[in-house]
Amino acid sequence: MARAKQLAHDLALPGPHSVLRGDLGLVGQPGVLFTPTSGRDLPAVAFGHGWLQPPLRYRGLMRHLATHGIVVAAPSTHVGPLGSHRLFAADLRTALQTCVSVQLGEGQVRVSPDRLGIAGHCFGGGSAVLAAAEDPRVRAVATLAAAEARPSAVEAARHCRMPGLHLTAGLDLVAPPVGNAELIARAWAGPVQVRELPKAGHLGFTEGRHWSQLLLAGKGQRKTQRISRALLTAFFLKHLTGTSAYDELLEHDVRGAKIQESPVLHPGV
Repeated sequence: MARAKQLAHDLALPGPHSVLRGDLGLVGQPGVLFTPTSGRDLPAVAFGHGWLQPPLRYRGLMRHLATHGIVVAAPSTHVGPLGSHRLFAADLRTALQTCVSVQLGEGQVRVSPDRLGIAGHCFGGGSAVLAAAEDPRVRAVATLAAAEARPSAVEAARHCRMPGLHLTAGLDLVAPPVGNAELIARAWAGPVQVRELPKAGHLGFTEGRHWSQLLLAGKGQRKTQRISRALLTAFFLKHLTGTSAYDELLEHDVRGAKIQESPVLHPGV
């Protein structure tokens, strides 16, 4: 337990890599890109924004992953109230393809096609599950307060055999912790883990201020951001690069992120 606590602290800190920020629009898809300044055979994650949220509300998370050597691409499509989960899932898959096929970081960054993951918050979380179910390249999926999707993310989860990590927010009034994420996890075809952040609200994962806070309860929370950064970093480094250095964090409870026990879930990641 003490080791897991220390790892959570360490991984909440920036990694050793300097970071470049790019524009996906230069290759035909609106969005942002964060990469280490150089590296070959790097892992990459496509990140899906929440309902009504611009991708830059997750700037800190994406930059954090990049400091730990993970390329992150976040489409800025479907940010309106009537966004399509199905089409946004396709955009997430396109973002991954961009990472693999385009030379990044002035030609100094290369992504491995065998080290791809997807993550997302709320609307983007449900869309991430849809994308993963359709893309055999995806090796790991992480969601933050995942919402149900159309078509159903729960049904899509039955086709997801890669490891999954689903974080829920205990004070969430939009995507209740006992609901969407747990249903997705129960249907998950591969190894899966659900963790509840009991003091987190729905917007706790986001940063800064945005007009959507007039419609959605809550605001950004530093503690929620820190623990989610640590867990996603450990999860993707393990499943996209094969490192076992963070297994104790992924296998044990830490303060503010308890593993949810259920006999219907697969063993933890």
